[in-house]
Amino acid sequence: MNITLEQAETAIKAAKQKATQLNTLMNIAVVDAGTNLVAFAHMDDAWLGSIDISQRKARTARYFNMDSGKIGELSQPGGPLYNIEHSNGGLITFPGGVVIKNAKGEIIGAIGVSGSTVENDHAVATAGAGAVK
Repeated sequence: MNITLEQAETAIKAAKQKATQLNTLMNIAVVDAGTNLVAFAHMDDAWLGSIDISQRKARTARYFNMDSGKIGELSQPGGPLYNIEHSNGGLITFPGGVVIKNAKGEIIGAIGVSGSTVENDHAVATAGAGAVK
């Protein structure tokens, strides 16, 4: 199963609403199960450097089917995934990438968010992922 454009747009809409609620500006990327970009939003005046980061967070979450922040925990010095961020053309291993599941619990894609603190990035990504059913 792959995320549809309609589902990706739903995720982006929910993520933008959460970002507005948190009074922050975000770049929001949604990829399908194969990590191909399906939808993207660059909120006005959001950091340009976060465009690439948001997409890499989404891909990182989907590559390993877990939140990008969890991969970050596992990739610390001495950890089982130490240096994994250098694989796959460069991963982002801090919070803001979350897998998206359908109503059956199947992974259909992922969302990546960047533009604020990692706590805000994760909250916005979680809101976006949770809006897809």
